[in-house]
Amino acid sequence: MSDFIEIEGISGFGYHGLFDHERKNGQSFSADVKLELRGKKASKSDEISDAVDYSQVIKVVHEIIIGEPVNLIERLAQKIASALLKEFPLTSVEVVLHKANAPVGLPVKDIAVRIKRSK
Repeated sequence: MSDFIEIEGISGFGYHGLFDHERKNGQSFSADVKLELRGKKASKSDEISDAVDYSQVIKVVHEIIIGEPVNLIERLAQKIASALLKEFPLTSVEVVLHKANAPVGLPVKDIAVRIKRSK
């Protein structure tokens, strides 16, 4: 049996992208994560030590968004997924990484990549 924690809109300012102006000027990115875990113990004990502390999840995601630049949002999403699977007792994680101001030549509401990774 699995439980899920979903967090939307973890945002930060990063310098990711293929183009020099993206690396120089930066832009806002945001991530949504869906964490799959076995939460039965926490639901019985009511203790944070038996749960995934989502405030810590948010910190990890934010640090990656504002951290070392990468070329592709696919790579950034992978870094987030890998870190969360390593740091927390999850069975899987889904990451949606949004790059609303991607330089694509025409106006769009949002560009996002969605990945799912498991242990």
